[in-house]
Amino acid sequence: MLVLGVESTAHTFSLGLVEDGRILGQVGRTYTPPSGVGIHPREAAEHHARHAPALLRQLLGTYGVDLRDIDVVAYAAGPGLGPALRIGAVLARALAIKLGVPLVPVHHGVAHIEVARYATAACDPLVLLISGGHTVIAGYSDGRYRVFGETLDVAIGNAIDVFAREVGLGFPGVPAVEKCAESSDGIMPFPMPIVGQDLSYAGLATYALQLVKRGVPLPVVCKSLVETAYYMLAEVTERALAFTKKRELVVAGGVARSRHLREILQAVGEEHGAEVKVVPDEYAGDNGAMIALTGYYAYRRGVYTTPERSFVRQRWRLDNIDVPWFHDLCADIKAIDK
Repeated sequence: MLVLGVESTAHTFSLGLVEDGRILGQVGRTYTPPSGVGIHPREAAEHHARHAPALLRQLLGTYGVDLRDIDVVAYAAGPGLGPALRIGAVLARALAIKLGVPLVPVHHGVAHIEVARYATAACDPLVLLISGGHTVIAGYSDGRYRVFGETLDVAIGNAIDVFAREVGLGFPGVPAVEKCAESSDGIMPFPMPIVGQDLSYAGLATYALQLVKRGVPLPVVCKSLVETAYYMLAEVTERALAFTKKRELVVAGGVARSRHLREILQAVGEEHGAEVKVVPDEYAGDNGAMIALTGYYAYRRGVYTTPERSFVRQRWRLDNIDVPWFHDLCADIKAIDK
């Protein structure tokens, strides 16, 4: 079974191919907003529409696939930016109609989790999903991924991106702020807005910007911001591990690329006897391979739709999605181990 995946939730347009549960590869282009401004949904959508045809040709040519070989088309149905989502959905619908094949709507956050489980051979982990649009601690139970903590406002990646943009460090913000922090030897006390198992990052970015305006050296603020943001994650993740007793911690999403955060989470895992597994960098950001992979799992379990009933959802909770294929991956991992 050959599955084409279409990812277009935010700044990245990407296409991926999965054959019989194995990722063949992916291609993509990322929209970079002008210096000093955030992502404009309409401009991101225009970027995706402009590059989609060439990327499709590139994907098929690179991996020696004929369009007629595709058996299933999967697309990111949400959550994300409405105009950007619709570009991907339109392409997916058009291909499904042209080829006469099933169409699978995929939850973007679930896809991040599944590609991380696939790439790290994790069966039943606690998952820390952290990116520009997600900050969620989740674990599988009773047919769905259940949330054990999440952001109350903006995601960690978004908050740090906003701070980086306002102080002129550019986009993406997380590596830029981490690089800035390297030249500071000290940190300042920061608020740590944690409510139960939930986190708030919008105020953290605002506080950091206020310090910069007061004249606090930028490297000191950068280091204080990332240390506080990461240790907030560590605190709620540690409590979730203690509660769930999971023996694997999988870190997924674009912010998983942070080496410093990995070190912090590694210490948390060791404290609770959990093996920490981090998604490889090529699958950490938004990518078409994760959509194709999740579409493959879903279609095998009878999850698909028709072009007439396809949809996009800008807001779509992770814990509203049935995951009937969850144990299939565990079986695949055990088979590989044997």
